[in-house]
Amino acid sequence: MQKYLIDYRDLQFTLFEFLKVDELSAFGRFAEFDRSDYEETIRLVCRIAVERVFPANVTGHVEGCRYDPVTKSVSLPSGYKSAAQAIIDSGFMSISDDRDIGGTGMPLAVQSCAWEVLCGAGGALMLFMMLGHGAAMMIHRHGTEEQKKLYVRKILSGEWGATMCLTEPEAGSDVGALKTRAAPQPDGSYRITGQKSFITNGDQDITRQIIYPVLARVDGDAPGTRGISLFIVPKYLVGEDGTPGERNDVFCIGIEEKMGAHGAATCSMVFGENGGCTGYLLGERGKGLNIMFQMLNETRLEVGIMGLGGSAAASLFAVNYAKNRLQGPHVTRMMDPAAPKVPIIEHPDVMRMLMWMQACVGAERMLSYYVAYQMDLQHCLEGEAAREAKALVEFLIPLIKAGNSENTWLITAEAIQVHGGYGYCRDFNVEQLAVDSKALSIVEGTNGVQSLDLVMRKILLNPDQYNYSVLKSRMRRTVEESEGIVDAEYRESLLRGMELMDKAIGLLKGLMGKGDFKALLLEVDPLRKAFFDLVLSWMHIWCLMLVKPKLAALTEGLPEGSLEAAIESSKETAYYYGKACTSEFYLATELPKYFGKMDAILQSSARGFSGGSRVFAYLPGS
Repeated sequence: MQKYLIDYRDLQFTLFEFLKVDELSAFGRFAEFDRSDYEETIRLVCRIAVERVFPANVTGHVEGCRYDPVTKSVSLPSGYKSAAQAIIDSGFMSISDDRDIGGTGMPLAVQSCAWEVLCGAGGALMLFMMLGHGAAMMIHRHGTEEQKKLYVRKILSGEWGATMCLTEPEAGSDVGALKTRAAPQPDGSYRITGQKSFITNGDQDITRQIIYPVLARVDGDAPGTRGISLFIVPKYLVGEDGTPGERNDVFCIGIEEKMGAHGAATCSMVFGENGGCTGYLLGERGKGLNIMFQMLNETRLEVGIMGLGGSAAASLFAVNYAKNRLQGPHVTRMMDPAAPKVPIIEHPDVMRMLMWMQACVGAERMLSYYVAYQMDLQHCLEGEAAREAKALVEFLIPLIKAGNSENTWLITAEAIQVHGGYGYCRDFNVEQLAVDSKALSIVEGTNGVQSLDLVMRKILLNPDQYNYSVLKSRMRRTVEESEGIVDAEYRESLLRGMELMDKAIGLLKGLMGKGDFKALLLEVDPLRKAFFDLVLSWMHIWCLMLVKPKLAALTEGLPEGSLEAAIESSKETAYYYGKACTSEFYLATELPKYFGKMDAILQSSARGFSGGSRVFAYLPGS
């Protein structure tokens, strides 16, 4: 088994040099914490990830989940329960939640860092934590006082599990087409009847009790999304004293055989097969989807964090392998048969792959934590400052969810490529990281849905395009503040990229005004992908603005030609040198590709789709 690797120095940089998260202590909400508290927290989560979570994740990938059709129950991999308990006992399931519901009260930015580390060590196990946490927060924000008292602390403490129940066999992204029904009962409860599919940990053996927030339509309510309500359905009915009692009529009828995430049971669930499934209305009747989407906004950030964790782990595994794998002579001696073999990290194409992976991970980490930090500021600021923080969160979350999850599939694939044939085998963990990562572009709203959300709701339908204007002002501020530090070529490229984005958005506004929604919708995903490139480039400009002065201070006065020795002797010099090089690599090699993508959009690439579905008419199939 390989050892789980963590870039602890970059976690420090992102939290304390980029965000300056310790300065949140100026606000009453975080006044009790200082940098030492956060440092201790991150050191602890790193230890748990290495010693407890990663070993359970590796064995769980091989063991998988087991379904017993007689008892209709699921067993997770053998090491999961103790690993989950280690996370819960250390407070990492509820680290950013208020103390009055059992949390620690730390900033969400610190939680994001902790969860990135845990997700890289065991993404399938962390699904248990994320979905449970999301369900608890939904009840905390929208439940009655009695519901909050019964469920929230029990879920956040890990005593009870919880998972969301949205998807149905005939209603995936089209949630409004769901068929699950809710019939009102004289005692105020509801009888739930229906089937849900692809329910992560719909059954598991970490906890006896499981709470299911279930979307269903009350008999007679409006069709479509407007008539959907949300219900709390416990696996075991809960007594007034808070103890689980009689088994509710909700069962797992099977689990999926999946490409990856073998340690997380993906269940088909039946509610009310025997006519006795009891549920309780959560929030206002007919507002279930609104409540669910409020939760999904945070869950989508968590999916982005999960993608980041997988990418970071894959990148570090690849770098470590490339440093130790000897193969072929150095490029400068490739014609010399007597030349010694060198580590493959010395080969230019391998170096290119590693630089790209590291550059993506660094920028994604900055962007993801930045959004979490803006969510922290929403709780601390007032007036226009709070409104701006909210705008940045709304705008950037679909970019992070979709961008990070797409990139983790590409980064894990590149990590496999670095390992060569060994990377395709289970002996090396990049294989598991790859197959586990693919689901992230599908769950919690497919990436196509994220593109629609970004372009339609967050840009075109946003009044005065306020969210977009706030983001642009922050990007321009970075360009202005980096003058004299970052090369003018990179700064000017970012500004030119922003101008092209303005033009593209103007084009899409024109298509919407003409009612040409087919042409418009063909451009939303390309635009979202290009926008992700642009904001990562923004992060790299910002990164250079921070690291170049520190690198200059560390190397000031060095004799010519002694930089290599300084890098060898000083980890700090090596760190800042690596950060500067990877940021400049991204801006020099990846930002230029953005302009080609934008050219395609501005030239209306929708013209290439004139044939429609008739293009595929001749192909075989059922």
